[in-house]
Amino acid sequence: MTDSIGVVAKRIGPNLRADDGVILGYVPGRSIANTDLEIGSNAQIRAGTIIYGGTIIGDDFETGHNVVIREENRIGDHVSIWNNTVIDYGCVIGRGVKIHCNIYVAQFTILEDEVFMAPGVTIANDLHPGCPHSRECMRGPTIKRGAQLGVNVTVLPFVTIGERAVIGSGSVVTRDIPDGMVAFGSPARAIRPASELECTKGITDKPYK
Repeated sequence: MTDSIGVVAKRIGPNLRADDGVILGYVPGRSIANTDLEIGSNAQIRAGTIIYGGTIIGDDFETGHNVVIREENRIGDHVSIWNNTVIDYGCVIGRGVKIHCNIYVAQFTILEDEVFMAPGVTIANDLHPGCPHSRECMRGPTIKRGAQLGVNVTVLPFVTIGERAVIGSGSVVTRDIPDGMVAFGSPARAIRPASELECTKGITDKPYK
């Protein structure tokens, strides 16, 4: 593990396991009020991960390789973020969230507790890319508690995905999805309650009770 160039105060909980090649407290290029980095206990941070100053992370945090977590993020306990994923600045990530490989989470996104994101999910936050005023109305989506996003889902700005909703692989979510619904397609449309889905392998009667 190496320190970044510059002065960033770090408060790291006990039992940190950090590989060589990890950078904790990278100095943000943006001017922010507080550049302190805080990470709770029992973190496991793998090689290639860079975590910027100005972020607060809870207990039992885990990364894969080559993860980038920008400044001013708030991340809860028991969160895992896997290989080659970027969490841009100003996001709020709840407890028990699982973020898989090759994912981009745009600035000002909210992921509530127990959200799951499969590989390749992309989150957008800019309604009018290239507009000189785009920064003024930039906001990521809100993905509510327990929602499940399949492989290569794209979620557009300002959208809300409801609690325990399930978004099918390859979907483009352009509008709000109600709680507990299965949605898929481009644009994604809510089709039926997730509680009606059956396990095709016969392992359980209902995968989403």
